[in-house]
Amino acid sequence: YFTEVLNYPVTTSWNLDILLISSRMANNSNSSLGPVELFLQEWQVFIPPKQMKYLQVCPMVSFLAVSPVVPVILAKVLRSPHLQQETRYLLLANALLSDLAFVSVYALTSVFNAAGMLMTMWGCTALLSLLGVLFSAGILSTMVMALDTSLAVLVPLRYLALWPVSRTRRVIGVTWVLSLFFPVALVGAFLWFHSPSPCTSHICSLPLLMVLTVSHSAPLKVTMLLTVTSILVILLLVFCGYVMLYWKTWHSGVWRGEQCSRGRGTFFIHYLHLFLSFFPMVMLVVELLLYSQLSTADLKTRLWVSLIVCNVLLVLPKVLAPYMYGFRYRDLRCSLLNFYGLHCKAVVSPQM
Repeated sequence: YFTEVLNYPVTTSWNLDILLISSRMANNSNSSLGPVELFLQEWQVFIPPKQMKYLQVCPMVSFLAVSPVVPVILAKVLRSPHLQQETRYLLLANALLSDLAFVSVYALTSVFNAAGMLMTMWGCTALLSLLGVLFSAGILSTMVMALDTSLAVLVPLRYLALWPVSRTRRVIGVTWVLSLFFPVALVGAFLWFHSPSPCTSHICSLPLLMVLTVSHSAPLKVTMLLTVTSILVILLLVFCGYVMLYWKTWHSGVWRGEQCSRGRGTFFIHYLHLFLSFFPMVMLVVELLLYSQLSTADLKTRLWVSLIVCNVLLVLPKVLAPYMYGFRYRDLRCSLLNFYGLHCKAVVSPQM
């Protein structure tokens, strides 16, 4: 099964280990373990140690990048009565909270994998489900932020009546409730079809879970594909909303003149954040569709793709978001700069 996994010459100890593992898998006809089960036991050998180290350290570096910024923003929003009366700051704080929690939990799982720690099946299942809830909450928070911006631009006179602060808090609560749906559906599918997931081998790895989802039964592929497609539809609706806003404001003359540079910058941040969130979902769809059709595609290639998507592309927008939005809004930017002892230039409003 794995006789053509690698064609590298045996010049390093890593290549020798690879060939030994591949030989074990190829000669496994008399063993009770299948190729997937053996792959679970030896999966880290299929990536060079140096590259594996870099990929495993990415979530940890992401946590170190967001931890100095997000708590300051959350404290500023929660301690400021003025900011608590503005829905955009409440929604931004909710999105950043879900991003910080996701990066923290994912960094914890990376530490476990790097240290070779094993977890119980239900503990690993709960941890991966929590990652799904936090990621879904971040996606839904992005959608709510787009809806808030749309209402503020399209119906400014009725904005406060349609979207008061009390309703915003209820919407945030509904967002967290709805974020439970996708992880519960995935976990239910795995339990129903009795998939040989990493959790059964006490390995709590999201990239490895992606590999086995693609490599196993058709119902699990369909379930994963439907979940990722649903997330893509949500992001596409958000993108369409921002495009409609740009078109409406452009034809109304809002973008004319030099005073609209901040508005253009804000829209650029929205589009960049959406692109960074959209790209890994597209990669997952391509992986699900392509590798489910190519029987000759080896698990090593799938593991490479899953590691890059999960450890780099998924966490990248969550790392950049607090810096893009935090330094874009003047109140948050001054709080960040003052907290770290940097000078914040005060802007004096003209007196009428």
